[in-house]
Amino acid sequence: MQPTKTLATLALLALATAASAQGVETVTPDRARANFGRPITLAADDVRAFPAPPAGFADARPGVAAGRVEDLSYASGVTGTQRKASVYLPPGYSAEKRYPVLYLLHGIGGNQHEWRGYVRADAVLDNLIADGKSLPMIVVMPNGRALPDDTPPPADRVFTPEHASAFAKFERDLLEFLIPAVDAKYPTLADRGHRAIAGLSMGGGQALNFGLAHLDTFAWVGGFSSAPNTKPAAALLPDPAGVRRQLALLYLSCGNKDGLINVSQGVHQALKQHEIPHLWNVDEHGHDRESWAENLYHFAQRLFR
Repeated sequence: MQPTKTLATLALLALATAASAQGVETVTPDRARANFGRPITLAADDVRAFPAPPAGFADARPGVAAGRVEDLSYASGVTGTQRKASVYLPPGYSAEKRYPVLYLLHGIGGNQHEWRGYVRADAVLDNLIADGKSLPMIVVMPNGRALPDDTPPPADRVFTPEHASAFAKFERDLLEFLIPAVDAKYPTLADRGHRAIAGLSMGGGQALNFGLAHLDTFAWVGGFSSAPNTKPAAALLPDPAGVRRQLALLYLSCGNKDGLINVSQGVHQALKQHEIPHLWNVDEHGHDRESWAENLYHFAQRLFR
């Protein structure tokens, strides 16, 4: 189900406050508003790395073969429940082939349907694959809040420590339960070189936190408009030489009208300081689907090459 712009905007206010799980900020509505209201100061290299995508890049195109999206149910030892993930299978999917896998994480107000319903990720991928710009891949869109009741909470519970901490708990759920379930059900190329993780906002912070902490599992990492749940640079990069040696791609992006851009700017500056190769793309959007769709478009083309 596609959320309305109003609901998405309300949910986004919560994104900036979810860092209590990392001990970074206190979860309060006032802190969220303050974070989004920060002055935006752009550096000389806070610019586009790529041209904007062509018109209609995120729309279903007549004559383009569509992948299919199905539900995956898996048992979680973190929540003690059967959890659901949405799984995109590319056009021409065959159980006789093997595919790389992208894990795509949502924001604090979303769930496993956000990337498809709000961002239209399946249309972006269908078009890229049809144009020969992206390799066919399986894309797993899980629910990134590891709670027994993992439905998006009402507005008065978005800011609770329990809700924020559920996104940190998802690390174990992902590594120990979801990835094995995906590799068991689908014909995946089940090694780090063929496994990527990326996300938007709260999910962008998760992708950076989990991906950089588990380079034995992921070789491709992307953070789009990452929220303040992103760990400090010293915690993200305790072994810069190891990151340089093992990472195939680290992709960062944010809009230049996004009050949370300082989070991604801080990661970018730390990567520059440690001479860690990465892509840094700053578009002209805010904290919104236009930025996330554009950066999925750019990121997906560079995966598994």
